[in-house]
Amino acid sequence: MKKIILIPILCLINSIAINAQQIKGIIGDTNWMGNWTNFKPTTAEYPETTNILTGIIDSDLTLYKKNTYRLIGIVYITNNAVLTIEPGTVIRGDVETCGTLVISKGSKIMAEGDQTDPIVFTSNREIYARKPGDWGGIIIMGEAPINKIGGVGFLDFNLDPMAKHYGGQNQDSNSGILKYVRIEFSGRKLNALKELNGLSLAGVGRKTKFNFIQISYSNDDSYECYGGDVNFDNIISFRATDDDFDFTQGAQCNISNSLAIRYPFSSDVSGSRCFEIDSFDKIENADVTKKLTKITATNITLANLEENNQGLVREAIYIKDKSYFSLNNSVVSGFKNCILLDGNIANISANLAKINLQTVLINNCDGGIQSEIPTNDPEIKNWYSNESFSIEYSKTSHSALFKEPSPKKTFDFRLKVDPIVVSGN
Repeated sequence: MKKIILIPILCLINSIAINAQQIKGIIGDTNWMGNWTNFKPTTAEYPETTNILTGIIDSDLTLYKKNTYRLIGIVYITNNAVLTIEPGTVIRGDVETCGTLVISKGSKIMAEGDQTDPIVFTSNREIYARKPGDWGGIIIMGEAPINKIGGVGFLDFNLDPMAKHYGGQNQDSNSGILKYVRIEFSGRKLNALKELNGLSLAGVGRKTKFNFIQISYSNDDSYECYGGDVNFDNIISFRATDDDFDFTQGAQCNISNSLAIRYPFSSDVSGSRCFEIDSFDKIENADVTKKLTKITATNITLANLEENNQGLVREAIYIKDKSYFSLNNSVVSGFKNCILLDGNIANISANLAKINLQTVLINNCDGGIQSEIPTNDPEIKNWYSNESFSIEYSKTSHSALFKEPSPKKTFDFRLKVDPIVVSGN
């Protein structure tokens, strides 16, 4: 009789332990990165191109899986046109002409793949020859508010003057959908001061859908938001040269169940982070009547996989003055610091109320939350030592912390259910 009772009790205890551990970091009953992702895109076999995309597309167009497309030069979707892409379609960015896809203000992209048939944007180079920055990336411009004088911005990416403006008053504007999409080897450096990203979102509204997106080997940021109001779910940044997620110009963003995986030898010499958060591109362009950048990140995993840090990956999160940031139920592992605060942030206690951490595990980081001005650190440490924040510190290897952190296998960055030894910081 005792044995019969013991089995369900043990199952219940095990279930409770699993659920408790799964609260932090990315979550899912199964590994949601299966089937549609590719963490070895340099060796992926893609079909040769059969169709060319170039110039201005000003009427509705559908791209079909049976074809493989090459983006030549900057391809503009304009005149409120809708670009629809079938699941399984491959679009290859031209290296010679820096193929780039621009969805102009008022137009839409409907790129909805599925778990076993993702849509892939990648380089037109052959296997082993592909490199970060082979092509431009995807740029989407919308009608949502931005923090900039006049409420309208212009992306300085050598775009056509008639198609590079963004911003407006419609936070609910809809620029389409990206779901089960991979973007690989994008982010061309146009010059020393101009760098394209994997996915650039400028004034994009919250009815636009972004789910299950993997950006790999971007030569600048993976995701950058210039203002707008967006929601991200189940998105991945892998081996970006610069930042994984960059927000500016009053961006309003909720990001959940998402992952950034960093390698120092893939990083920029200026240093790279998972999150960089700012409210203005330049203070002289700021509009004090507009919203400041506000980012809410929930069930996020940020992992630096290089055990011997070469110094190029610094803090996981960098927050500049006059910005709001919340990090909830998340894991940050393997960085110099978890969060570094801009030295311009004055009146520390008043401004720390803008930066909320709840149930965060900080693993194998030299520091927790610090300032660029060391004299601010005691006040910061005292603030976040309050038990209400539920911040934990540990010194655990990635193999002990995550289910499968090895690139030689299928990544699975859900936490293991094994107990974690917590230490103070």
